[in-house]
Amino acid sequence: MEEKPETNEKLWTGKFVLLTLCNLLLFLNLQMLTPSFPAYVKEQFGASDFTVSLVISLFAFAAVVARIFTGKVLQPKNSKTILLLGLSIVILATAGYVWAGTIAFLLVMRIVFGVGFGMTSTTFPTLASNVIPPKRMGEGMGYFGLSSSLAMSIAPVIGLWILGQFGFVALSASAVVLVIAIIPMLRIIQPAAPLHAMRESKEGQANQTGTPQIPSSKHQISKQPFPTGSGTSGASGRGILLPAFLNLLLSITYGGLISFLALFGKEVHIDNVGWFFLCNAFAMVLIRPVSGKIFDKKGHWAVLPPGALLTVIGLVLVSQASSVPTLLTAALFYGLGYGIIQPSIQAWMIKQVSPAKRGMANGLFLNSIDLGIALGAMLLGAVASASSYGVMYRLSAGCMVLFLVVYLLSQLLERRAKAAASREEIGV
Repeated sequence: MEEKPETNEKLWTGKFVLLTLCNLLLFLNLQMLTPSFPAYVKEQFGASDFTVSLVISLFAFAAVVARIFTGKVLQPKNSKTILLLGLSIVILATAGYVWAGTIAFLLVMRIVFGVGFGMTSTTFPTLASNVIPPKRMGEGMGYFGLSSSLAMSIAPVIGLWILGQFGFVALSASAVVLVIAIIPMLRIIQPAAPLHAMRESKEGQANQTGTPQIPSSKHQISKQPFPTGSGTSGASGRGILLPAFLNLLLSITYGGLISFLALFGKEVHIDNVGWFFLCNAFAMVLIRPVSGKIFDKKGHWAVLPPGALLTVIGLVLVSQASSVPTLLTAALFYGLGYGIIQPSIQAWMIKQVSPAKRGMANGLFLNSIDLGIALGAMLLGAVASASSYGVMYRLSAGCMVLFLVVYLLSQLLERRAKAAASREEIGV
């Protein structure tokens, strides 16, 4: 009997759906609070732009450190323990915001929150990548990433509305309830070994009994112009450094948006800037399934350059925005670019490593996001203080120009290296 192609393997299993829902609730907590903090901190404590940037960046730095350790120790057998500990920390820190009578205590709570968020946000995508068929990794991680995109679309609008109508206490309480709702679902999710590893185990058992096996697809020659699978560099982790750096550049731009867009709106007299996040995430949701399938068929070379160009256009439009229509148009361009790039980079990194190192790859991927957001909040905040928010967003667009240059140069060098290696083999 002919083996069923991996591309037809089931993606939407009950476990995958639950993991996606858990990730949605976690990011709803984050995205409801993060865009609301700048306005709250300015009003409650009279903070400067630099202090506002610390509220964002200290959380991100703490998450980076937590993910480094989580990625090293994460295994299917201890994933539930890590999740319960991380979720408990997130709940305590979110509730602790209410009792923050000083900016110093609030910053401490942001660090604590970052530790818990770093633990949980590393574990959920790692468990999800373990239940996605390897040949549908780009599509699967694209759909999984829709949970964070959906949170980005509705949470900032809801968070700013709750803050304006009911105050910060109600906002924090709502965010706590969202995380508590995750805990019962953990009883249903049974962590499993990666599908890739389970398939190899079955093949090994079959070989012992003398059953003939169809060669695994991992041994087939790739027809893609640029490699997207695991290789010698991926086995040691070197192959994921380039996509991690590219993701860092993308996240710097996002750090400038979530930290200062509300203040930019006040500077140019645009009300309801929360709608930017709604349109931005609508574009992400629209493009992610499509870009994931293109990634699986063509590779990262087919999605990253157009995504970078769309992001540049979006940021330039933000810097020029003086009306709601222009801001929403910018959101659509930025959302399309961001929605193309981020899940493709995550799938690229996962495919560059062995299944046993997916926790490390996901940890580095998420760390590059948080570190980029932290750097974006601090560096772009300094630019805004010295000039204006418009200038800051134009400089932010320069990060994506650098993204494009670095990516294209790396692929050109890789092609030349492969061509030289091929000539040497022919010569031998």
